[in-house]
Parts: sequence; structure tokens; C-alpha cells
Amino acid sequence: MPAVVVVIVIGVIVIAAVATAFTTRLRSRAAAPGSAPSRFDIPVGEFHVRGPDAQVFFEVPLPDEGADEVLRDLLLNEAVEVVREKRHSLPIHDVTRVVAFGRLGGEWAQVGTLSLETPGELPPPVAPALLPHHAAPDPLERIADLPQHVPGIEPRAAAEDLPPLAAELRLPVGVEARLRAAGTDPATAGAGEIVLGIMRATGYGVAPGRGADTWTAARTGSRVFVRVVPHGPGEHPELAEEEVRAAVVDFVESGADRGLLVTEKYSPFEIYERERRDPRLRFITRERLQHFVDSLAVG
Repeated sequence: MPAVVVVIVIGVIVIAAVATAFTTRLRSRAAAPGSAPSRFDIPVGEFHVRGPDAQVFFEVPLPDEGADEVLRDLLLNEAVEVVREKRHSLPIHDVTRVVAFGRLGGEWAQVGTLSLETPGELPPPVAPALLPHHAAPDPLERIADLPQHVPGIEPRAAAEDLPPLAAELRLPVGVEARLRAAGTDPATAGAGEIVLGIMRATGYGVAPGRGADTWTAARTGSRVFVRVVPHGPGEHPELAEEEVRAAVVDFVESGADRGLLVTEKYSPFEIYERERRDPRLRFITRERLQHFVDSLAVG
């Protein structure tokens, strides 16, 4: 056999062996016991091992009354996974408790503790029930029947009297926990933060759009253009017609499959005609926000 052919054959065998080893290594990593399931991206502020305690400090805004059971379990589960990642670089063989903290009024506040049965041995990973579920049906399909409100029927507040959303919006426990875990405080958040946070919790990947206050949300091959119109102090409480028209133009130019305009302002009559002409574009205004939250509830 010519030398060149021998070299080629050997090279092919070596490449195949390397590829097989690499694939096997990837599979073994994926199937390795103790590897954490998909998790939340909860911001960690600090981590310390102090005596028997492994302390994890999350940049998560806590409600004034403290964390409820859902948020507490969510942060404790995540704290265990943070410790699991740190165990290769920090000694935890004497650790007997994992302690989770959040932010309350700008200060650290203890959320809960988890005692270890054996020092240094962490419990198996647990996937919280609130994790985004990409295999579920597209949640935006459930907002097709948004309530129709004719302007003028409900009393309209003056601009300076428009109450904060927290005074009117009822968030399911699971939704509030998921928003707080992502760093959003529902007590002070605007409509855009709440809607985008809920979309993330239902499996959407959200990225900034090309223009100010615009976002692109993607899920299972579908793209959604999102325009957020905040309400500023002293502004008129009703969505302006020029803001409606601008959103229509930007949605068409985006090439997205669907579009959302989100605002804590009230609906002008024009949006109903716009939705009738193009059902792909929906307006999540103040009157409709509760319906949207209920449709996309994750807990």
C-alpha cells in the first residue's frame, strides 16, 4: 500500500476516534448524576462560607412582609445549586446549612435555611415547578379574546391621579415569585417590566429591539415585536393615537410574526379598529393587563 494512502487511512482512524471520544464525553456530562437541571438566572450578589453556613445573597427584591413559601423554596433551591458550583473551588466539607438571603429595603434579609443531613453533602438537584416550559403550547394564543372596553364607560382618572399598577393588579403567587427572582419588584414595576417578565417565565427569550422601548421575544420559532409605552408623571392617562400609529409602523417593519404594545395607560377607541384590521397586533393597556396576567399565569 502506498505511503500516502497509509497516512490518509491512519488520519481518518484518528479523527474518528477523537470524534467518538468527544461525543462520549459530552454524553457522559449530560447524564452525569448531580448535574443541575435548567435553572433560573437569579442574580447573586455575594457568597460566603462562614463556619457551618454556606450563605448565598441574591439581588432579589423581597416583599415588605418577607418571602412567601413559593419564593423561599425557589431561592433555597437556587442557593443549593450555587453552593454545588462553588464546591470545586471552596471547601464545604464542614458545611451543615445553606442559607439564602434577599434584599429588603436595601438591606440583606434572610429568606430561609436548609439543613444538610451529612456535612458537605448536598441534596440532589430539584427543578422548580416555576421554570420556563418551552414544550407547552404558546401562551400568547390564550390572549385572542382580550376584553373590549369602550372609552367613556369607566370613569377616567386625571393624569396626576393615575394609581400605580400594584394598587390594581393581582398577581398569582407563582408569577410574583418568578418576577422577583428575576430582579423585578412588582410593587414598583411598570406594565412593560411585568409583561416581559411573564413572557420570560413562559419560555420566551427576550432581547432589546432596534428602537427605544422595543423588544423582540422569541419562542419555538415565533417572533414577537414588543413596544412598551410607559406613563410618565403628569402625562395624559390615555394612549395617544400617534403612539398607536408608530407601533403599527414599527411592527410591520420588524417582520415579526406578532406584535404587542404594552402600556399602563388607558385604551383609545382606535386600538379596536387596528386589531380588527390586523389581529396579529394586540394592545395590552391598563384595562386589559389583568386579563393578560391571568392568561399567562405560570403558578
